[in-house]
Amino acid sequence: MAHIRHDPTSTQKGKITYNSGIVSGIVALAISEVEGVSLLTNKNKGIKLNFEKQGISADISVKVDSNSAVSSLAFKIQQSIKHNVESMTNYKVTKVDVHVQDVNFSDSTI
Repeated sequence: MAHIRHDPTSTQKGKITYNSGIVSGIVALAISEVEGVSLLTNKNKGIKLNFEKQGISADISVKVDSNSAVSSLAFKIQQSIKHNVESMTNYKVTKVDVHVQDVNFSDSTI
């Protein structure tokens, strides 16, 4: 992962912009790093991002494993998204709403 640092002594000017698809990809990566969770794969891929002046707010729809503690997983998802987006982009994450839409029951729990 590349990190770009701002050098205040540099005379180079410009700005960096990110396509919303790039940020969605970072969010999907962050969710995949949390064990026991998978992103819903519907038309809008379970990720809705709102770019606002204060930062990014996200609505995430996921499927969790039946043996998982939902509140703990939701917190881990929020932290993972915040960390990944803020470390890989110039955006601040203001809010992450996690919506558990489905539960994955493995064959051994039925």
